[in-house]
Amino acid sequence: MNDNKKRPDTVRLQRISKSFWESAALMSAVELGVFTAIGNGSNTINTLATAVDIEPVNAERLLAVLVAMDLVIQQGTQKAGRQYSNPEDVERFLVEGKTTYAGAWMLFGKPRWGRWGDLTEHLRVREKDQRMLGMYDETFTVERAREYHLATYSIGMGAARRFHRQVDLQGRTKVMDLGGGSGCYCIVAAQNYPGMKAEVLDLAPVVEVTREYLLQNNVQQDVIATACDFTKDPLPEDADVAIMASNLPQYGRSIIAAVVQRVHDALLPGGEFHLIGEMLNADGCGPLAPALWGLSEAVSHSTGLAHSTTDCIGYFEDAGFENVQLDEFIPQTLTRVSGTKKKES
Repeated sequence: MNDNKKRPDTVRLQRISKSFWESAALMSAVELGVFTAIGNGSNTINTLATAVDIEPVNAERLLAVLVAMDLVIQQGTQKAGRQYSNPEDVERFLVEGKTTYAGAWMLFGKPRWGRWGDLTEHLRVREKDQRMLGMYDETFTVERAREYHLATYSIGMGAARRFHRQVDLQGRTKVMDLGGGSGCYCIVAAQNYPGMKAEVLDLAPVVEVTREYLLQNNVQQDVIATACDFTKDPLPEDADVAIMASNLPQYGRSIIAAVVQRVHDALLPGGEFHLIGEMLNADGCGPLAPALWGLSEAVSHSTGLAHSTTDCIGYFEDAGFENVQLDEFIPQTLTRVSGTKKKES
């Protein structure tokens, strides 16, 4: 035996098994307003403890973890006095009061925290007890939709702006957004292309919330929200752009294939469809984020799962889309598959 060969240890496995500790530290820091306090100048253990109303020893404990996670930058020594600052991404997205604040999104998964602890039991649920849309059951009310989109709106607007930087819709006349939620993609379309019309399609409790965001952004003249289960209800037939973003893993393969076909058939000739979702690589080996989104559907007892880029390209080609292409949208998280409907000859 080669004594110089490094023997396997449990370090990696232990780190993964305790990763929920890291999530808890981040979520508590957001809930307490730690990053906001640091950004506003409470940058020592004692001043931070006062600002967020916790004991100094707990501020020290939490800061030690946040520093180790690279969520806070530490300068100075214990003897001379340590000072703390936010790294660039934390300062941009986790300081309250900024238009880019995404703290609600960091807390998005917390309501299901306990259910993830029972993942083993969820994985034992049989197919007959699974639902097409796990979280959207009969208890999904307007109030729940409002809470949900409070968390997703800020991150959704960022994604929508990214989409419209990547995709030129000049000359297009109407967008339909399947499962558009708070309407971010349509809101930005209306802001970028005066005169363009858009329609958000979502479940009845959601569209009431969508309309609130349309009013908030003053685009209600050009963007409407319509109650629609896009897996079975008629789709608008006057749109030349279709978007479906960040809801891909909620559905199984047969449903997505059918939806892509329905979109193809409803689009005007020459229209384009953009499917933006948490997709696995072609070989199904990661990335981790899409795989975890797929696994989360087990917690909701839904039939959804993580689709691969190969799956999604196949849905488009089988439906009859031309010029099907694959583009990275957000590295390691979201991918965009797009295609165009054949023009009439």
